Parts: sequence; C-alpha cells; structure tokens
Amino acid sequence: MQKIDLSRLQLTKGASLQAREDGSGIFRLSKDGAGFLLPQLITCEERYLTFRIEVLEEHSLAMNLLAYVRGETERSGENAPAMGEGLSGEPGSAMGGEQPGRKEPAFTVRFGLLPGVEATVCIDLHWMDAKELFPEALPGTLKIVCHGRRVAREEVSEIVLSSMAAFHDVECRISDMALTDAYPEQALPNVKVIDRFGQSKWKTWTGKVNDDSDLKTRLEAQLAESDGGYPFEDWSVYGGWKRMKLREGTGYFSRCKQDGRWWLTDPEGYAYFSMGPDCVGVGGDCRIDGVEKWLDWLPERDAPGFGRMLVEADPRGNRRRGMRQFSFFKANLYRAFGEEWYGKWQRMICGQLKKYGMNTLGNWSDGEILGKMDIPYVTSLPEFPATEQTIFRDFPDVFSQEYAQEAERCAKALEKRREDPLMIGYFLRNEPMWAFVDNLVLADEVLYNPADTACKERLIGFLREKHGEIGKLNAAWGCNLDSFESLREPRRDVSKWGEAAREDMREFSRQMLRAYVEIPAWACRRADPNHMILGMRWAWISDPDLVTGWENFDVFSINCYAVDPTEKIQHVADLGVDLPVMIGEFHFGALDAGLPATGLEAVKTQHDRGAAYRYYCESVAAHPYGVGCHYFQCYDQFALGRFDGENYNIGLFDICSCAYPEMLEQIRECSGRIYEIAAGRAQREPKEAESIPMIAY
Repeated sequence: MQKIDLSRLQLTKGASLQAREDGSGIFRLSKDGAGFLLPQLITCEERYLTFRIEVLEEHSLAMNLLAYVRGETERSGENAPAMGEGLSGEPGSAMGGEQPGRKEPAFTVRFGLLPGVEATVCIDLHWMDAKELFPEALPGTLKIVCHGRRVAREEVSEIVLSSMAAFHDVECRISDMALTDAYPEQALPNVKVIDRFGQSKWKTWTGKVNDDSDLKTRLEAQLAESDGGYPFEDWSVYGGWKRMKLREGTGYFSRCKQDGRWWLTDPEGYAYFSMGPDCVGVGGDCRIDGVEKWLDWLPERDAPGFGRMLVEADPRGNRRRGMRQFSFFKANLYRAFGEEWYGKWQRMICGQLKKYGMNTLGNWSDGEILGKMDIPYVTSLPEFPATEQTIFRDFPDVFSQEYAQEAERCAKALEKRREDPLMIGYFLRNEPMWAFVDNLVLADEVLYNPADTACKERLIGFLREKHGEIGKLNAAWGCNLDSFESLREPRRDVSKWGEAAREDMREFSRQMLRAYVEIPAWACRRADPNHMILGMRWAWISDPDLVTGWENFDVFSINCYAVDPTEKIQHVADLGVDLPVMIGEFHFGALDAGLPATGLEAVKTQHDRGAAYRYYCESVAAHPYGVGCHYFQCYDQFALGRFDGENYNIGLFDICSCAYPEMLEQIRECSGRIYEIAAGRAQREPKEAESIPMIAY
C-alpha cells in the first residue's frame, strides 16, 4: 500500500485545503470545478485508488478522475451531452478555467457522492482500458461512469481528481487516501437518512409527506381526479389532432411527410405528436444492499403485504455485490389503498397522465398496462441479439451465424403485440454501450480483440479482395505485414497507421454497422409487419457513421439531454437521414424537493422544471422532423440511488406517487398548444427557466 499525503498535493486553480492533525483535509472547491493532481497514479504498480470522503453540503456532489494524454489538447467529435438511461453530461467539462496545454481529458471516471455521510471511494485503474462503461460502486456511494477512449498509462501526462462545476463553492472532507492492491472493506456510519416513506431526512420541503393519513388523503384525491379523458376537445381517442387528418386510418400508428414536414399519424389517420413519460411503473428500484442501517424502516421478508416488495438478485458477471432492492413506491401505494393498490394505481396514473395532456406511455413502462389501458405506448424489443464473443463492450460479432439466429429468436417476442392498435412502435434497443466512445473505429476493435471472430474473418477477406496482395496493402498503409493472416494477431489502432488504413477501416466499420442494424430489423419486420421500428435511441451521435442503416427504421430516435434539442434534431437531418425524429429521453431536475441531485439538466425550482419542459417540447414540435419527445421519467429516483446509483429529482411524481403540481400544470398548457406549433400556426414560448450546473453522474 502507498499512502498519499493530502498536505503535499498540488491543487488546481480554485481549490484550497485545510489540513487536519488526523491526516484528513477539508477541501474547498470553487463553483467552476477544482481539485488536485495525482502524479502517483501514472507510475504506480498498485491497482486501486481508495479514499474516504464526506460531502459537507445538503446535496450530492459529482467528481471526476481525469486522465490527460500528451499532445492531445482537444476532444474530437461532437460534444456529447449524455444520455440516459441515464449517463451524464460532457465528460471534459469538469474543471474551471483554461488548463494550459490541455483542454479535454482522454479518459474520465465520473462518480457521485451522497451528502452528509462518510463513505469509501474505490477507483480501479484497470478501468482505463475502456472495457467497462458502468463499473460497480461501493455501498454508500453513487453511480460510476467511464467516458472516453482506451488510455495506456505510458501516454498519460497528468491525472487530476476534480469536482464538477456547481452553482456554488463546495466543501468535502477527505481522508485515508492510498494506492493499494486490496479491494477495500466498506465502513459506513450508523445514521438514519431515509424515513419510512423512502424520503430523505436531511431536509424538508413543500409537499413532503408527513404521515399515513396525509399520504392517503393525497392519493385518494388524485385517484378521484383520474376518471376523465384528455382535456382537449380536438384530440382523438388516441391523443391525435382531429383538426388535421393526414390519411385514411390504417388501424395502426404510422408516419407521413407533407410539405416537407414529418408527422406521425394515429390509427384513425389524425396527426399525432407523441408526449409522455418513460418508466411508468412502480417497481422495486430502490437499492438498499449495504445501506440497510440508513433506513428508518424495512419490512421482514415474511411481513404481510410489504415483505413481497423486497427483491434479491445475485451478482452478475464480475460483480462483487448482490443487489437488494425495496419498492418504497409500492409500499406507499399499499399504505394508501390496501390490497387493491395495484388496480387503483393503474387507474390513477393513466388518468393523471391524460388529465395533463400526455398521450404516450414511454419506454420501460409496466407491461401490465401496455395495451390494457386506453393510452398509446412505445416499447422496446425485449432482448437485442447478442453473441457470446463480442467485439468491443456490447458490440456483437455481427457477421456470425449466431447473430442472425439470435435476431430471429429475439424478434419472436414482438408477435404477441403485433395486432395491438395502441402500440405506436418499438425501439430496437437503448444506448448501446459501445457507442459511448467518440469516433470509435469498430474495425480497429476487431483487430485489437485477440478472439478469432467472424468479423475478423470478414475483415481480412475484405482487405485481401481490395488490395489483392499483401505488398500492395503494405504500400498503401505504409506498414510491413508478413501476410493478411498476420492480422489475426492483436494490433492496436490500425486506422492510425495512415490515411489509406483509416479509409479501409472506416469502410469496413460501416459494413459492420449496417449488419448490426439490418439483420435484427429484417427479422423484426417478419415478426411484426404492423408497427413502426423507432430506431436505436442513440445517447448521442458519437460518430457520423452511426446513422448507417437508417433506411431500416420508420423513425430515428436519440436521447437528448439539453435545454433546446433543435440542434441535435437538425444534426440528424444534416447527416442525410430523411426520417421523423423522436426524442427517447430528456429531463429537468431541481433541488427544492427531496432529492439531492438534479439529473442531466438542472434548474432552480419545480416551477422552472415545468417551464423548461414546455420550452423543450415546443422546440421539438417546431422542428419539421420532430414528432415526439418522452420525458425521463415518470417518478423520482430513490434518494440513496436506483440500481446503478442515480438519485435525481426528475419525476412528474415523487416516491409517494404525489404529483408535482407546479410542473404538471405547465405540461398541460404545453400539450394544449403543441399541435398548433407543429403545424406552424403558433410560435413556441420564449425560454423562461434559468439553467444551473447539473448534479449528475
């Protein structure tokens, strides 16, 4: 073990340290983001960086470990607002001020921390090989995300631990920092931070549930309001616009382009703009393993009613932790409605969404209400085809027979919904992990991967056919290969060998991308010819080649966390994609309610969340390719973190299923004029909400 003396650290601009006699230090970090250098990490032989930390604020803190590479001063490709199922914002925007000689890190580890409780952070330096996107965190800490490309230790010039930009200066206490080969044991303080309703105890706010009677009164009132339909007379039963009939009804949702403007159409042929939240469901997504002692209350496994709301899961892959979850969402509904809670919840939530002008159940919603309640929905292919041997992260061996067979098997899951008129369409998948690296050259990964894959066989054949002889390839690439077969040995970054090599590798990468899209799309068309394929829900277009194969979709989808999505929608169109564009995820969070983090776009208040939602949706509708946007998500996340550690105030409803009225009233106003905006008969409202730096990971 190599201990790190905090008092000897080189601080970056905006950071100050108050060293303490016990070896810990109080760090004050400027609102622009600040931290300190860790040169020991560049040359050390140990595997882990560990330290204990307590955030001395009322809210969570996001921090980054940033690796800078010699000679790289600018990040290539499009800036990447992240994504969703939730990633995070721009990986390089972590530090304040200009950093001489370096502007963007090549690799970033972002992690989240809870306020007011001391916990251990463990960063595995092996993550710099970029094989993992979402590594495992220790109990008591939050989500970890790895951004950027693979980095070799010998090319690193500096490593910095830094806070992200915040809306004020922040303080934290750090102790016991060390480099070690031993995975740390976690020691958490004996404190209570979550009440019996699943709400945080470290603050109070307007709308916080006080007791069982308060909860029951509120939810019964919401249920009583939920028997009406849409609040607009000119909406069809599907939520389409009866003032614009674009085609004869087909009995299913479809699309059409009229006068340069893309539209969706409902089963009756009326213009349809898709709006609604993702994750309309009350599952068990409150992760509690390792932090049970922080809860005021947790039922026994055999407790009547509540016990079945505990969910246990075994570790997966190389995970050290099993996952234990408890659904405070279900428990609160049970408190209010008793054994009939599920049926009453179904009526309540669908009625509430329609009351406020939302006409779509978004992705990952409860399968028991899809097609059974009278509200349209989108869904996903339950399982995207995979292969036992992957190329990079989750990118499959797409030229293998296994991939084609898996595509046929996965597509069969669509057959049970093929005749459902309420289904708008389905996404093939969400945010492929391999695509989180800007300008990734997939063919490079084929040759770097030591496995003898079908893709490698096809790539060697492609190069042999194109160049004929190995001498001609050597001349073109400026290399000295013995034979085409020698490409079976792992080789790194072949596309960087020269311009001709880059062109060849990118050309083959496009062939891989086309197979990645076409093979499952064709299988899905055979299984369900009635519904639209809604695309891949890219986190962002990390490379222009990602649109390869767009002709196989009916709708192109992206997840777009931004104040105004206009630029991202236009970027898709500028790449030559002539399809309607749907936003699969966006959200806005604030810190004036019960959660300690904002999510990927932040504003000051719940009122501002509604204003930001309105501006975003109206911006989508105002674009000639925009046909819908789905808000992520229906309910707030858990204060201690969902399955991966996100804990954002992003819901339309809180953990007690109580509505955020200031937000929802503005959503209804937005819905009432959305079709006028889409038709060009009204202008979007001006931007009202003021953004603040996000707290997200």
